[in-house]
Order: sequence, then C-alpha cells, then structure tokens
Amino acid sequence: MSTAAAFEVARDGRRLTVSLRGDWELAKERPDTASLGSAVQQGDELRFDCAGLGEWDSALVALIVKLHGTAEAVGGAFVEEGLPDGVIRLLTLAFAVPEREDARRHRGRAPLLERLGTAAVRRVERARAVATFVGETTFSLVRFVTGRANLQRADLWVHLQEAGAEALGIVTLIAFLIGVILAFVAVVQLQKFGAGIYVADLVAIGVVREMGPIMTGVIMAGRTGAAYAASLGTMKVNEEIDALSTVGVDPIDFLVLPRVLALVLMMPLLALYADLMGVLGGATVALSMLDVTLSQYFVQTFASVDLVDLFGGLAKAVVYGILVALAGCLRGMECGDSAAAVGLATTSAVVTGIVLIVASCGVLTVIYTNLGI
Repeated sequence: MSTAAAFEVARDGRRLTVSLRGDWELAKERPDTASLGSAVQQGDELRFDCAGLGEWDSALVALIVKLHGTAEAVGGAFVEEGLPDGVIRLLTLAFAVPEREDARRHRGRAPLLERLGTAAVRRVERARAVATFVGETTFSLVRFVTGRANLQRADLWVHLQEAGAEALGIVTLIAFLIGVILAFVAVVQLQKFGAGIYVADLVAIGVVREMGPIMTGVIMAGRTGAAYAASLGTMKVNEEIDALSTVGVDPIDFLVLPRVLALVLMMPLLALYADLMGVLGGATVALSMLDVTLSQYFVQTFASVDLVDLFGGLAKAVVYGILVALAGCLRGMECGDSAAAVGLATTSAVVTGIVLIVASCGVLTVIYTNLGI
C-alpha cells in the first residue's frame, strides 16, 4: 500500500538521526526538506533510520546526496548505516570520482575590471586565431601557384560548379528583382520632373557599382558560405579533418583552398551576370511605365556606365568572394565536436560573411570616392 513520504529528526547529543517514512518517489508528493539542512550542525554525526521506508527512486538519492554535502560542509560525520543497500551502492558510484572544480555554474558576477580583462584577452586570442588561419590559407595559395599544394583537381572543379552554375538560378531571381525595385522607385520620382529616361542611368550605376556585387555576395554568403561551414563542420565532428592530419595531408590545402579558389573565381562572373539581370529588370519596368523604346533605354544605359564602373564593381565582387569563403571555411574548421556546433558554425558563417560584406562595401566606397573612381 502506498503511503505519503515523511521524515522525522531526532537529536541525541551530537548524534542526529533522520527517520524516513513512506514512498520517496519523483512522481509522488514529498514534504519540504529545507529544514533538514539547517538541522545539521557543526560536528554532528548524521545517521538514518529507514525502517518505515517504502518505495524510493532518485528523489531519495538526491536528498541523501544533499545531506551528505551539508554534513561535510559543517565538518560533521555521515554514516551510511541504516540506508537501503541500493542507495549505498549509488552513493559509492556518485562519489567514486571527485567533482571537477569548474563543473558547477558560478552565479556570482566577476568584478568589472576582471570582466574587461577577460574580454580583452578573448579578443586578442580570437584575432590571433583569425590571423593564423588567413596566413595558412595564403601560404597554401602560394603552394598552389608553385604546384606544391596537396589538393585534388577534381574537387576544385566540383566546387566551381557548386559556386557557379548551380547558383545562377537564385542570382537571376534576386538580381532581376533588385533591378525592378530600383527602376520602380526611380520612375515614380523622376516622372515628376519629366526625366524618366534617367531611370536607365540610376539603375545601371546602382546595379553595376553597388547592388550587383553586394547582393551577389549576400546570396553567396547565405548559400555557399553556409555550405562550406556545414560541410567542414561535419567533417570536424566525424574526425575526418583529424584523419587527414594524421596521414600527413594538410587540411588547408585539401579542404579550404579549393573552396576559396572556387568562390573567388566565380564571384566576378556571377556579379557580371547579376549586373545584366539587374539592367534587364530595370528595362522591364521602364518599358512598361515610360514612353521609351528598348534601344533608347540601352543607349542611355551604355552612356551612363563606363569600364571604370564595371571593373570597380567586379573588384568589389572579388573582395566579397574572398571574405565569404574565408568566413565559411574558418567557422567550419573551428566547429565544435557536436551536431549542435555544426548549426552554430553555419549560422556564424552567414552572419560573419554578411557583416564583412557590408563593412568592406563601406570601406571600398570611401576609397573609390577618394580615388575618383
């Protein structure tokens, strides 16, 4: 018959006896045991009387472990005699290996200077790790140019296809819609002044110099950069990268370099294709909303954009490709040893890639302006 859990505390000098009665199970109601801890005083000998104990599970074990810790904290003695044999065996297993000092979460907040110092040290270590990775990749590129890099040429062609031809669909859609949006906004505003033909100028300059490369970079950060981080992170979890190092193969040469080369080579081509799609999107809106012909629109487009604008945008695309590829590969190589870490690495690769693209876009725009480009 099931009986409610209960306890009694009896003191005889320094001997403190805890009598346990009823069923101590997680699924059943149990009394508040907060008073038990305060009942244990310095130098007490803690004993147990389990003659009336019924069914029990980990609820009882957790209580005994807590009282054991309380007795040790006040310098008392813990006597296992009187406890069920199963509880004694579980306690032996629980205390067989001492608890690590850093196993528990510390709720106390460190002083401000300590937190600032810790953050600064982490930033320096992080910067050192990034610089090391970039340096290793650069040396790997030098080995590739001199014909000493240990990589599979077939892998390079596969990555070229993944970062190039397989990305044309999404690049086509996004670039065309960007051109449509720019043209629609320009038409609405320029028609007020009778300058509708200059929609071609705005769309061409905006797409070729800025929006084409930057949108292509963002697309590749979310598509290819994430794929790089996920694939390398999965290899890290499966210890495939460690296996390559064990057999004497440089993981940077074999895994990172083909991906970086593929994205850097494909980014300017994709950006050029995005420029074309953006201009076509703008032409679609202009022809449907303005009284212009297709030839007039493209004559105005070619008159507004020169080779300096075109190659300036392509140079930005190369920079974005380098940043996205390095961010994806870095996060993948730094991935932890769990499945959850792969997801975190993928998310971090996308966020890092997009942030680097936007930041570098601002820097390059300032440089271009100062150089008169």
